[in-house]
Amino acid sequence: MDLAWCDREANLSHAEELISHNPGADVYVLPEMFTTGFCMDPARIAEPMQGPTLEWMRRVAAESNAAIVGSVAAIAPEGGYKNRMYFVEPDGKVTYYDKRHLFSYSGEDKCYEAGRDRVIVEFRGVRFFLQVCYDLRFPVFGRNRDDYDVALYVANWPDKRRMAWDVLLRARAIENQAVVIGVNRVGNDPMCCYDGGTAAIDFFGFVAAKCDDHTEQVVSYEVKMDELRHYRDKFPSLTDSDEFTLA
Repeated sequence: MDLAWCDREANLSHAEELISHNPGADVYVLPEMFTTGFCMDPARIAEPMQGPTLEWMRRVAAESNAAIVGSVAAIAPEGGYKNRMYFVEPDGKVTYYDKRHLFSYSGEDKCYEAGRDRVIVEFRGVRFFLQVCYDLRFPVFGRNRDDYDVALYVANWPDKRRMAWDVLLRARAIENQAVVIGVNRVGNDPMCCYDGGTAAIDFFGFVAAKCDDHTEQVVSYEVKMDELRHYRDKFPSLTDSDEFTLA
């Protein structure tokens, strides 16, 4: 998506148009802060848990019979603001992940509070690991403990650091024997230009599907769980991995 700066209604309307014109998926993944762009003014844009964006996600998920995923600026019930990634299922169930690694280079850590919990949601036989943008650079937190099948990374990742995005998506897929879905935005905001790079990386590390650069597009990818399980059984690097504890 190309995101309209701090214009929730325009972005929700556009996202709904993209989803409705591409029916048949089980999961639709939208970029980081898909209602506003990567805005460091949470007092202006943040919503409560039961705000209009989550209401929209529940409605569209029900109408599409699919899960809707993306992050928004959220007001935490205990106070403060979170960059919160929602995974909303057709029956209305909501799972959320608060971005752990805040992008200090842009001052995100001064505006939002970091989450701590590792969040995995199972939906239609697939285990999804929820991650947001800068999290991609931290492989320890993202290490597969044989507890997920697909890692979802939603992002506002600038074109200047695009090479890192491409390489790290593939690295996370290879080292974790998982499908990696990276969904980035295109267009411009007051700080950066974004060239996309949205892609599905298979568990071998190959780019299996991708959007064209600088172009709004919808791309689909089918997760083949039988093939993934077979590969993990045949090449058991997950079971051979080192034990560790993340504080």
